[in-house]
Amino acid sequence: MKDFKIGEIIGLLRRTAPFLVFRFLIYIGITLAYVIGAGAGAGVGYGIGMIGDNPAGFSVWGGFIGFGLVGIAVYMVREYLLYMVKAGHIAVLVELMEGKELPGGRGQIDHAQQVVRERFVESSVLFGVDQLIKGILRIFNRTFFTIAALLPVPGMKGLVSFINTVINLSLTYLDEVILAYNIRMRSDNPWASSRTALILYAQNYKAFLKNAFFLAFFIWGLTFLVFLIILAPVAGLVALFPGAAGPLTLIIALVFAWGVKQAVIEPIGMTALMQVFFKVTEGQEPNAEWEQRLENLTGKFGELKQKALAWRGAGEVPAKEAPDPDVRG
Repeated sequence: MKDFKIGEIIGLLRRTAPFLVFRFLIYIGITLAYVIGAGAGAGVGYGIGMIGDNPAGFSVWGGFIGFGLVGIAVYMVREYLLYMVKAGHIAVLVELMEGKELPGGRGQIDHAQQVVRERFVESSVLFGVDQLIKGILRIFNRTFFTIAALLPVPGMKGLVSFINTVINLSLTYLDEVILAYNIRMRSDNPWASSRTALILYAQNYKAFLKNAFFLAFFIWGLTFLVFLIILAPVAGLVALFPGAAGPLTLIIALVFAWGVKQAVIEPIGMTALMQVFFKVTEGQEPNAEWEQRLENLTGKFGELKQKALAWRGAGEVPAKEAPDPDVRG
């Protein structure tokens, strides 16, 4: 019933172990930065609160402010994270799926970043493509993705709504899958190839819905388990903060769970959806009907077309009409 194979996914990730370690160090480093920021903020707040005879209250607010400042810093480096970490991992996974050999150790990371630079000369280009893809996917999934399309459940609106939310959360890797298509096709026009990939995705959306149903509970169940495991150790860590910084426990535990998810769990979901995309779209051409539906659904898709036409003087967008496409939907 599903189009991905967990055994193969684990094998691919094992062979990209250097990148998994790289991801782990980056995201756990970010997580520790949040903890240090919150702890330092709580300490400063506690000191200020001593003046006003309310150290506990100021400690809590100081912790939140320190946490927020780190959040701003992470937001500012999100372009780097996409370019150097996520896209690099995608590049080596694509090459493994094509049967290529990869260097080991640090050489694998250097090789991946070279591949990314060949497709996306600057991080700003990749980031711009990714943001536009995200916007289109968000609108499309909100319009078409509902579990009711597979399992109509009369009188259970609340349950269906919850399941829809969980499934949509499991599709947050689709922009990365489309970047994988860019790398696999060795396109010199990332806007045009992204447009083609979006059409292929749209005309097969029911296949993705089916697979997302299986992935959702695996990914988010595992993330919730990680959160429960680390909640007690985090509570002990936060207890070391000066003052009554206890309210930060839940937030820091969530951040730790997020760090583990980004480093270890996310690659599983991303690789699974890559397998699904390459399998269900194999040999297909973009369908003109779905191209038009996307044009009508959101102006962002038209913006993608304009950027594709403007890219290095490109004159054609490789989204062809096909008389009898293999459409799964």
